[in-house]
This record gives sequence, C-alpha cells and structure tokens, in this order.
Amino acid sequence: MDIHTLIDLILHFDVHLAQFIAAYGIWVYSLLFGIVFAETGLVVMPFLPGDSMLFVVGAFAATGALSLPAVVAALWLGAVLGDSLNYQIGKSIGHKVFSWPQSRWFNRRAFERAHAFYEQYGGITIVAARFMPFIRTFAPFVAGVAEMSYAKFVAYNALGATLWVGLLVTAGYLFGNIPWIKHNLGLMTLGIIVVSLLPAAWGWWKTHKVAAPA
Repeated sequence: MDIHTLIDLILHFDVHLAQFIAAYGIWVYSLLFGIVFAETGLVVMPFLPGDSMLFVVGAFAATGALSLPAVVAALWLGAVLGDSLNYQIGKSIGHKVFSWPQSRWFNRRAFERAHAFYEQYGGITIVAARFMPFIRTFAPFVAGVAEMSYAKFVAYNALGATLWVGLLVTAGYLFGNIPWIKHNLGLMTLGIIVVSLLPAAWGWWKTHKVAAPA
C-alpha cells in the first residue's frame, strides 16, 4: 500500500466503508474486526486507521447501515485479541528486539517511545496507549518484552479496549451525523488524528527538552 492510497483510505474511510457495505453486506463486520486486529496485533501495521475509523463506524451505526451491538462486539474482540497476540509475540521474542534496526517493517522510534512510556507509567500504558496511534500498536508488544504478568495484562487489555471502542464509537453514534460534521468528515478525521497524536508529541518534546544541554 503506497502513501497516497493510505491517506485516501484514512481521510475517506466513510466512502470506502459505504462501498464495502453495498458490495459485501454482513461481511463488513469481519473487515472491521480484521483491521483492528491487524493494527493492534502486528507491529508492522501501526499505520492502519484506528480512532477515526471507530468514529466513522459509530456514525454509520446511527444511520442503521450497521448494527451497533455487532459493531461494538467485532471491534472490541479485534482489539482484545490483537493486543493479546502482540503481547505473546513480544514475550516470545524477548529483549532481542532492542537490537533490531529501524526498517520498513519495524518502526524502532515508535517502539522506543512505547517502551519509554511503559517504563514511566507501567501497566496503565496498555489502557492509555489505546488512544495514541503507533504507541497503541507497540504497547502490548513492549508489555510482552517486559514480561508483565499475563493476568495483569488481560485486565488492562480488556479495560483499554472497552474504553477505546466504547468512547469513540459512541461519539460517532451521537455526533457523526450532525450536518456540519457529516459534510466535513474528512476534516474531522484529520482533526481526530492530530488530537490523538498530541500526547505522543508532548512526550517527545519533553524528552528532548530534558535531554537538550542547558
């Protein structure tokens, strides 16, 4: 997938979703499950749409094009199982990952940001990272590398998935079809992405400010 296709997918996800529903009907729930599962379960897929997708899906559910309970179930299950797979991969690989270089398939900078966040905040990272692109993908992986107890991870994983899916789908359900928002959904999508990146940007700025010589 080239960068232009990715940008088009993210900024016009509503158009692509409508086309998929028209063409494949009920299979859309499998698609939504798969997107969330891949983004949260595979460290090579952090670029897939996350927050903005959940908002758009909620808006579609409000129109009756999608079943709200089915949407929430598919997204929640994808988020929980994706994080669980990512945790197991991180645990099996262990600390060997610290020697991996930056590459097309491994975003070392995102891994290091997630690791620093985990070192500072511990298990709550699994919950908070749900709302932070890129870190969301690497947080369960880092928890596995750090050998967080699986029972503790499962609790944070379920809580994070519940808050992430519940809040964003509900926001889309309640506000996604307000005329101004509906007609400017691309702009809203971009705004959601920018807002979700702010915590990571703030953490990066603080880290570099502290590291900078006086």
